[in-house]
Amino acid sequence: MSLRQTSILLVAFFFSTFTQAQATDLSRIGSYDFPTTTASAEAQEAFLAGVGYLHSFGMTQAQEAFRAAQQHDPDFVMAYWGETFTYQHPFFGALSEGPSQALMKLAPTPALRAAKARNDKERGFLQAAEAYALTPGGMPERRIAWMEAMKSVFDQYPEDYEVKAFYTVSLLAAAVHSGDNRERMNMVAGSLALELFKENDNHPGAAHYVIHAFDDPLHAPIALEAAQKYRDIAPAVSHARHMPSHIFIQHGMWEEVSMWNESAWQAARELWQPGDRVGDQNHSGDWGQYGDLQLGNVDRSELWIERAEQTLRENPGDGRSSATLKTMRARHVVETQQWQLTALSDELSADELLALGLSAAHLGDLDLAERTAARINSLSSDSPGNTGLKIIYAEVTALLKAKQAEELLLEGLTTDGLPSQQEALELLAEAIALKEAGQLPNGAATPLKPIHELAGEITLAFGFAGDAAALFETSLQRLPNRPLSLLGAARAHAAAGNSDRANEFYEKLLTIRRDEAHPFVQEAQQFVAIN
Repeated sequence: MSLRQTSILLVAFFFSTFTQAQATDLSRIGSYDFPTTTASAEAQEAFLAGVGYLHSFGMTQAQEAFRAAQQHDPDFVMAYWGETFTYQHPFFGALSEGPSQALMKLAPTPALRAAKARNDKERGFLQAAEAYALTPGGMPERRIAWMEAMKSVFDQYPEDYEVKAFYTVSLLAAAVHSGDNRERMNMVAGSLALELFKENDNHPGAAHYVIHAFDDPLHAPIALEAAQKYRDIAPAVSHARHMPSHIFIQHGMWEEVSMWNESAWQAARELWQPGDRVGDQNHSGDWGQYGDLQLGNVDRSELWIERAEQTLRENPGDGRSSATLKTMRARHVVETQQWQLTALSDELSADELLALGLSAAHLGDLDLAERTAARINSLSSDSPGNTGLKIIYAEVTALLKAKQAEELLLEGLTTDGLPSQQEALELLAEAIALKEAGQLPNGAATPLKPIHELAGEITLAFGFAGDAAALFETSLQRLPNRPLSLLGAARAHAAAGNSDRANEFYEKLLTIRRDEAHPFVQEAQQFVAIN
């Protein structure tokens, strides 16, 4: 069966699953209980649907449900509370007037809104929404204020599951802006989410927030059970289908990354109407392509790019759609090593510049590689706090220096090539230090070429096999089961004379890549056959 045929079958399967999810509605967004004071059964039913969608960040669906609850009961405080949180991603969304406008529909002043709350708990939830929507400043200040307000509610109602759930997500949101306290806050949130998950493993927020809290290579094993459960809890929501892949990526489970982002994309696509946000299509496409490239599915990667092109055509001028398409095209070049030269221009994104710089160096156009590095350096100078730009500048420049040294070596001028080698190694060491000082990896590789992996490739080319092996193994600790790092580790250990270790990495590579026509697979098969 061809990859295209496989894709068609996946589409059919997930479309069928989505249709069933829509038909069964509440039973397909999890199970939870959130009693309120509304006297309208219809308003309460719509509210409960909104809560389920909100826990899974199905913002469009949640907003529709909360507005339906408002229609059934115009004074239903909690319906306006819920709508407040549907206008942006709680962790990363930009400042929006939507949250404050939602509250203003209830009443024009905080005092009048509070007067409509019928008990202290609902008043506490409302005050937390006020903090999220109306705190002066930007989203960092609002997320922290939301967390502080929810802590007050949680302190008063520590045994209430929904209070605990929304305090948990507010902690995760505030952690993004908490610097050195971020990991500690994530662990606190994770512990609360695990308590919820233990009590109700079908609660959408419990599983979802466990995944977010432990989304790094060190803690991801804690969240694997929740990830495997969450993929079936709320199939009516695209984001819920995508989220398990956060943990699957951390385990190098590429088949699952591909499958569940395909599922998420199908759900997002089916829900979308002209004028709707397309974040779920972009996000699942971005990660789905990454998973398929690790599997060596070039055709699937091209399909993801075609879908991204369609999304941008349907949403002209959408910045995220444009950025996602640029990233996916660049990733395809970097991961497949099908190097391509394009014109250098000021319009190229950082990802595109990285792909161009690496391509130019690998294809021997060192002048273009040098000019590309200069462009990246200029962008980095304009944004001194952007460590990502510093790292990709180091990557392109280090590879350029390595290729310059290689040219000198080929000319027999070994001594003249040594300074370029040393400069390359120093640049790589600086970039590694920058990367390791930052947040632990999560999601698709950032930058598109992992710095430890590139450093291993360059170090191995210089003949330092032992050092290269260590770099590749560090890369695999940070990004488990990446095939190019497995390949590099195998080659480095083979060059160092460690046949047993090389064999281990080649065998692992063969469990992921099965295309016997691919040179990497042939190389691994040949080595394993004689060792």
